[in-house]
Amino acid sequence: MTLNIILSSGAIDSIGSTVRRPVIIAFFVFIGVSLLWLFALATAEKDTPEGLYIADRTLSPVLNGFAMAGEQISVVTLLTVSGGIALFGYDGFTYSLDVLIPLGVLLLLAQKIRNSGRYTLGDLFSLRASGSGPRIAAAIVTLAITIPLLIIQLRAAGISTAFLIGTSTYGAQVACTILMGCLVACFAAIAGLRGNGFMHIAKVPITLVTLAVIALFALRKFAWDPGSLLSAAVGQSMAPNQYLRPGLWPYTASLGSFNTLSNHLVFILGTAVMPHLILRIGASRSGRTARRSMSVATALVGVFVLLLIAVGFASAAVLGARAIGAVDATGQSSPIQLASAVLGSGSTGRVVLITVMACVVFLTVLTGVTSVTFAAAVSLAHDIFAQGKSHRGDTEEVQALRLAAIAVCAVGLSLAAAVQRYPTEFLVAFSISVAASCVFPPLIYSFFWRRFNSRGLLWSVYSALILCTVLTVFSPIVSGSEFALWPDASFDWYPFQTPGLVSVPAAFAFGWLGSITSPRHPEINFNDMQYEILTGQTAGFNAPDPQRY
Repeated sequence: MTLNIILSSGAIDSIGSTVRRPVIIAFFVFIGVSLLWLFALATAEKDTPEGLYIADRTLSPVLNGFAMAGEQISVVTLLTVSGGIALFGYDGFTYSLDVLIPLGVLLLLAQKIRNSGRYTLGDLFSLRASGSGPRIAAAIVTLAITIPLLIIQLRAAGISTAFLIGTSTYGAQVACTILMGCLVACFAAIAGLRGNGFMHIAKVPITLVTLAVIALFALRKFAWDPGSLLSAAVGQSMAPNQYLRPGLWPYTASLGSFNTLSNHLVFILGTAVMPHLILRIGASRSGRTARRSMSVATALVGVFVLLLIAVGFASAAVLGARAIGAVDATGQSSPIQLASAVLGSGSTGRVVLITVMACVVFLTVLTGVTSVTFAAAVSLAHDIFAQGKSHRGDTEEVQALRLAAIAVCAVGLSLAAAVQRYPTEFLVAFSISVAASCVFPPLIYSFFWRRFNSRGLLWSVYSALILCTVLTVFSPIVSGSEFALWPDASFDWYPFQTPGLVSVPAAFAFGWLGSITSPRHPEINFNDMQYEILTGQTAGFNAPDPQRY
């Protein structure tokens, strides 16, 4: 049974009109209180570039670890991954693990990133290359990563809010997307890393407790027997014989095992080097505290993934694929649907649970959109505006940051409203592929290869960006498959859903080729740079051998 058949059954109102009014009232009260708190946090921040960008590196390892975990608990992971588990079983389960594994990759790089003293892609790209070229390339890559993420998160927020108010029509989803986007843009325009960090810190325990309560109430429906819950999930799935086996994931059109490998490779490497995560690492007090923060974040995200898996299977067991798919083909509203179904229709607890789940979704949207918008704005203000030939003061740089945040958010909101009726899976594939291909290889070369230079960096970044764009356009996720952007067209000559299996090795190859063919030696002394990233101290004349550290 395909989701197209499921969707033809009509929308299902699982909340009910009797409780919708108090839920909506409580939800908007929460939004108002959250925004007031956010504005209070924003006004208390230092109005200087480094005070806004990295909170003057004053957050403790535990607090920064909670904030880092909050960065991983985005609306994409909360709604899309849980919906994928509910609808596609085993395949969705494997993708949920990809939320945790990137933190292990980032743990290996965190101390080096922090010790370098850099906190934007432009700074990191300039570790081994001088001039404006690396910073311009970094700004382009940052926008290519963040704009699609903004569109995805705002669209998911619109779908969930429309479901909450009792309608899933196209017009209602667009209106809710615009409403939520405008609310978020208000804070994104004045936010700093510290204020957004405290919202992440508050979001983590609220999200974990809410998911745990929903999962326990769902388990109670099956007499506290996990086996019965899983059996019910299988029985109510689209394909009971395939639900707990690989192959139900509908986006893999051909070359199944290679496609799956490409998807996991891209997701793990790309998620590990997102610009907003690098910015968060740069806010650590030292390289050691950056590693401690990552350890805290890994533990918290591990708990989140376990709860996400439980809620995904519980949604399938309690609701069934037909009810989930009738609201949204991707299952993004399944956590709210589950919250409305685990308690009796006349209970006060049901109203509270639906409201809290809706508030969790709003928090993930608010913090997630603000994080990626802020990272893009910092890149434009710090890597482009502040590096201009004329002198730029702190006041001008902060003003550029505010204007850049408004512009980025406006572009993302406009595109999110425009693509509301279209599948957006290709945006996820493109954004994460760009991060995996254009950021990970240059960082590895910068930290570990002596001969890496400007030509190698620019060849690596731009070749990977071109490949990601071209291969995504000609992939099955854009045409030729049921869930493609244009399912009736057929120009999908590239067989993989994501370009990572080609673009990541190509980025390494072009980085190597550009470096060895460059007529100039590396502009930056490798010994000095390696001493700095290993010790956190600036190397002086005749720096010690870095192999001693």
